[in-house]
Amino acid sequence: MGTGVRLKSILGQIPAAAGVYDAFRPRRPRTRYNLEHLAARLAGAVEETRPHAARGNSRARLVLFAALHYWIEQAAIIGLVLRGMGHDVTIAYLPYSSLDKRINAFDLRRQDLYTRRVLAPLGGLVNVVSLLDARSGDPLPVELTAAVETAARFDVMYALQIEEVDPDSPLFNLRMERNTAAMRAAVACIRAQKPDVALVPNGLVTELGVFYQAARFLGMPTVTYEFNDQREQVWIAHDGIVMQQCTDDLWRARGSRPLTEEQREKIRAFEEARQGARIYGKGTRLWQDSPSEGSEHLRSKLGLDARPVVLLATNVLGDSLTLGRNVFASSMAEWIERTVKYFAGRPDTQLVIRIHPGERLIKGPSIMQEIERAAPDKPGHIHVVGPKEKTNTYDLMRLASLGLAYTTTVGMEMAMRGIPVIAAGQTHYRDRGFVFSPRSWEEYFGTLEDVLRDPSAHRLTIEQVQAAWNYGYRFFFEFPFDFPWRLMHFWKDMDEWPVGRVLSEEGRAAFGRTFDHLAGERIVW
Repeated sequence: MGTGVRLKSILGQIPAAAGVYDAFRPRRPRTRYNLEHLAARLAGAVEETRPHAARGNSRARLVLFAALHYWIEQAAIIGLVLRGMGHDVTIAYLPYSSLDKRINAFDLRRQDLYTRRVLAPLGGLVNVVSLLDARSGDPLPVELTAAVETAARFDVMYALQIEEVDPDSPLFNLRMERNTAAMRAAVACIRAQKPDVALVPNGLVTELGVFYQAARFLGMPTVTYEFNDQREQVWIAHDGIVMQQCTDDLWRARGSRPLTEEQREKIRAFEEARQGARIYGKGTRLWQDSPSEGSEHLRSKLGLDARPVVLLATNVLGDSLTLGRNVFASSMAEWIERTVKYFAGRPDTQLVIRIHPGERLIKGPSIMQEIERAAPDKPGHIHVVGPKEKTNTYDLMRLASLGLAYTTTVGMEMAMRGIPVIAAGQTHYRDRGFVFSPRSWEEYFGTLEDVLRDPSAHRLTIEQVQAAWNYGYRFFFEFPFDFPWRLMHFWKDMDEWPVGRVLSEEGRAAFGRTFDHLAGERIVW
């Protein structure tokens, strides 16, 4: 431990030390914690908000929680717009810069003081509460203690992109400490503020997930939100975790409505763009690295023969869209391992495992390790397409007689092409009438046996294919709401949609409904 680190450790034990130091050197701490973009823009955004905020009485009391500096920056702007739309807004925050790095008390306090200075222009419009001041020493109820541990496990999985958590690891212990403190502070804050609605981004990982659980435990109406790959879009969930992508109400309301020709053309164009490795609309990512080569070319390239092909599409380990989504398997890795072992004994079929291309961007372990564990002497009828291979997944679909998926949308898209699909995880398209949705290992393997006995007999009916396309349209085009700013490239989006423009008639016409739902107004599909 260096001299500076030791000094900060000592100073951190003295309550007023950080305040005294900051009074003489009121500047951004030399850490990763950075609110400089917000500091440069907040005063102007406040002035753009004032005329709108002065027009009427408060509509709802909101507490908007943020942890990590980039969420705090966005929360300040979202809070201003909600205030400009007539709501009484309090921003509660925890001034951390990362979920997996320990910080000494001195630097944490300095980051808090820095945050207060940056957020000071909000005074008189939006209330600001640091959860470092709201900590309570009261013991947590059993339900919240369990929620803290679950959150810590999710945090470790998310940070390391793994599914097995060592409860003795330093990271798990760090997350338990931080989440316990955050849970006590969240309970104290919510009880003190007595809001009508708690608004929380993500709602699953880090202190964001902890605040959500505290609000639900206290019976508080909650709204969670998160971003997808399209610009100017956001997902919203009421009294639920948005990362679970619950589409029940949407499908119940609109699933029986046939698509119009315009809607059919829109979803067709969307799928063609994904298949052709092209950006669609305001998308920010390619879903394929390479355009279609043709299925027969791919068959030759992979050495596939005339036996039925089963396509297993993976998610990335520890992906937030897989956390807490287990049905009968304890993890996606277990599902893959047991599935590979099953197919190792089925030389009458060919299993093709498409490892998610997103694995190229992670530091954690690969699904490849699970495959090698399950079949160390991998038989020739099991093929693996690695994350870096230039293979178009949609070409693989054309070869498939059966699809296997955990939560990836590839499962839904295979069903849209008439391929029978078994969904093993709690994905949003389970139980929609166009995929098999087993609830036990026995049912899973029984379904595999049934389909493989005669794959062609299990091709989807015309009605099922139409339902899959209908659902795909609802999920891709109606489940998201229009929203001016993503978390990534936030300030670039702010150049196009500054607060004043969002609060104008033009902005309210484009995004007013979304902000109403963020403030707790019921979504009527």
